[in-house]
Amino acid sequence: MTEEQFETVKNIFSNYLEAHGQRRTKERYLLLEEIYQRNDHFDAETLFESLQKKKSGISRATVYNTLDLLVECGLVARQQFGDQQSFYEKSFGYRQHDHLICKDCGKVEEFCDPRIQQINNMMGELLHFRVDSHSLILYGECRNACGDKYRRQQDTKTAAHKNSTA
Repeated sequence: MTEEQFETVKNIFSNYLEAHGQRRTKERYLLLEEIYQRNDHFDAETLFESLQKKKSGISRATVYNTLDLLVECGLVARQQFGDQQSFYEKSFGYRQHDHLICKDCGKVEEFCDPRIQQINNMMGELLHFRVDSHSLILYGECRNACGDKYRRQQDTKTAAHKNSTA
């Protein structure tokens, strides 16, 4: 993200805070900067720990409260991948995308396929519904170690079955 784009993000946040009677604090902007330097999905605790390592002095409560504000103003997206834990990602300037999640290791991969948007548009027209967002999450095993583990388990089961029927 360029410095100019980040200034736009800061201005959006400033305007949101002002419009909603919220204080514009140094800590909130440090948190915003930390988020926009990341290129991953993160939970609030991971973000808090990262800020603690940088000796930012930002409290856990400020992290949680500011994340809520950033979600409300559209600069951060909250995702829930199966369990009850929320994950976050920056959302300004990022086109709609979907997720693949490994059930074994928790790895999250993003993908974007324009056909999904075509389906959104078509269903909206057919059902007279204005679709303004969507969420698609596909679960399975990733191809690296988790997929290998699954294949080894299947091979073991097949061998055991052959031995029991012989």
